[in-house]
Amino acid sequence: MTPTALVLAAGRGSRLRPLTDHQPKPLIEVAGRALIRYHLEGLAAAGVARAVVNLGWLGEQIRDQLRDTPVPGLELHFSEEGWPALETGGGIARALPLLGDGPFLVCNADVYSDYPHQALLEKARQWPDNTLAHLVLVPNPDHNADGDFALGSDGQVQDHGERLTFSGLSVLHPRLLDGHEGGAFPLAPWLRRAIARGRVSGECHQGLWSDVGTSERLAAVRAQVSG
Repeated sequence: MTPTALVLAAGRGSRLRPLTDHQPKPLIEVAGRALIRYHLEGLAAAGVARAVVNLGWLGEQIRDQLRDTPVPGLELHFSEEGWPALETGGGIARALPLLGDGPFLVCNADVYSDYPHQALLEKARQWPDNTLAHLVLVPNPDHNADGDFALGSDGQVQDHGERLTFSGLSVLHPRLLDGHEGGAFPLAPWLRRAIARGRVSGECHQGLWSDVGTSERLAAVRAQVSG
């Protein structure tokens, strides 16, 4: 069975206020398309048949737009969090019953990148038994100069060494969150536990990537895409 994708779309986008006071960040447009649609359409084009979108801040707007203009070939489900949302770890844990027993793709809805969704799908299809996560890392942007995780020469993610930035694109296995107690919690501590056990692989993407988190970054990616 083709792996399911989870698109994380519950966040507040507070650094983009006042733009996000009345519009959720995933619906902000770049080159005439909402950020979330780049992921959903890319996933569908790659061959993903089923996706889950988690909803928090102004989530009804996202749900209504995607129901009014569905992505052809993509069966869509929603994981409702309400507000306040559950942070990344809690949001993924809430959605687990919708994601199946095998590895699933994860995309942050507010990331714009030319990393191919097909590559994530192939990682999920060729999943090593002892792996709990595969992370796409990128060179550190100015706003995250210290990075998040290091990448060893063997393709294993490490918690020491020259750090790169986690892109918000990954493949995760449900066992990564074994023992969670629900509620709101961050994902990073769970990744670090798995890294310490040598169970997280990774790669570095050198292409286009932006975490569209501020008005300056939004303007920059709009200019880059339109130019």
